[in-house]
Amino acid sequence: VQLVESGGGSVQAGDSLRLHCVASGSIFGLMGWYRQVPGKRREMVAIANLDGTTRYHDSVKGRFTVSREIKKDTVSLQMETLKPEDTAVYYCNAQKLLEPGIDYWGQGTQVTVSS
Repeated sequence: VQLVESGGGSVQAGDSLRLHCVASGSIFGLMGWYRQVPGKRREMVAIANLDGTTRYHDSVKGRFTVSREIKKDTVSLQMETLKPEDTAVYYCNAQKLLEPGIDYWGQGTQVTVSS
């Protein structure tokens, strides 16, 4: 399994960014995005299932949108109205359809939001 992320970078508060992840090596069920700041646990940001259902961290509801292209095994995260507290390393996450509960991770991409 391989997850390759792109996007991220440094922006000002209120700006937008889009993260993109391409997965390969299996058929995937849940796919989504997590983030982590130094000294804290990795937290779920947004996830999307094969049936189209999505779930978001409360702090990003209304600002972030997760989307999948199932046939291409990709998942994207459109981030709007970014805040300094969104600064973190963002990780693409996927679980195999037939092995749910085992997490696979991308290498991580830094998102920095300045006030």
